Amino acid sequence: MGYLVGVTVLWAFSFSLIGVYLAGQVDSYFAVMLRIALAALVFLPVLRPSLLRGRQRLALMALGAVQLGVMYIFFYQSFELLSVPEVLLFTVLTPLYIALLDDALFRRFTPFHLLTAALAVLGAAVIRFKGLTDDYWVGFLVVQGANICFALGQVGYRRLSASLPDELPRLSVFGWFYLGALAVALPAFLVLGDASALPTTGVQWGVLAWLGLVASGVGYFLWNLGAVRVDAGALAIMNNALVPAGLLVNLVIWNRDADLLRLALGGGIIVASLVLNDWWQRRTPATA
Repeated sequence: MGYLVGVTVLWAFSFSLIGVYLAGQVDSYFAVMLRIALAALVFLPVLRPSLLRGRQRLALMALGAVQLGVMYIFFYQSFELLSVPEVLLFTVLTPLYIALLDDALFRRFTPFHLLTAALAVLGAAVIRFKGLTDDYWVGFLVVQGANICFALGQVGYRRLSASLPDELPRLSVFGWFYLGALAVALPAFLVLGDASALPTTGVQWGVLAWLGLVASGVGYFLWNLGAVRVDAGALAIMNNALVPAGLLVNLVIWNRDADLLRLALGGGIIVASLVLNDWWQRRTPATA
C-alpha cells in the first residue's frame, strides 16, 4: 500500500502539469512518445532479457502497450477537450471498468454495472450543465478510453505477475513494459504527430523530463508493484484516491476560479455511482 500512496502523491501533480504547461502548446503525440522513451531509458540499463521466456516478454510488452501507450494517447488528447478538474473527475470510473473486465474474464454479465455507469454519465452532465458541447462529450469518451486501458493493464499485470516466480526481480524485467508502450507511441507520433508543435521553452522540456523519468519511469513501476501486493478492493480505492489528490493540487495552485459547486455536485453523483457499485459488489457474494 505504501507504493500506491507514494505514487498517488507523485501523480497528483502530473494532471496539472500536463494541463497547464503542455496541453494545446506541445504536440500530444510527441509528449507521449518522449515521456515513454525517457521512462524506458530508466530501465534499459538493468533489463535482463534472459529472465523471461518469449511469451512472457510479449505479454509484458502488450500490457505496456495498452496500459501506458494507448492509455497515454487517449489521456493527452482529453486535455485538448476538457479542463483538468473534468479530466480528473472522469478518471474516477476506472474501478467500474476493473469490475466489468473481471466479469468478462469470468464470462459473467452484471446489468447493475450499466446503472452505475449511467449515473456517472449524469454526474458528468451536471458538471457542465449549461455548456454541454460535442467536444465535451467526446472528451468524456476519450477519458473513458484511457480509463479502460489503465484498468485492463492493471488487471492483466496482476494476472501475469501471479504466474511469475516470487523471486524474479521485477526491476530487471520491467523494461519490456516500456518497450511495448514505445512500440505504440513512436509510430503514433510519426504518423499522427505535428513536428511543428514541439516544446519551445525550458519549462516545457523540464516538465516532460519530470513526467518521463519520474512520474512514468518510477511511478508506473512502483504502482504495478503495489497493485500485486494488495487486494482488488484496496487497488480500487487507491485508483480513486488519485482524484481528490489531483483536484486539491489543481484547484489550490492553478485553477482557483473553478465552479466548485457544480464540480462538487457532479463529482458527488459520480462518486455515488461508485459507492453504489461497491455496495452491489459486496452484497452479491452474500446473496449468491
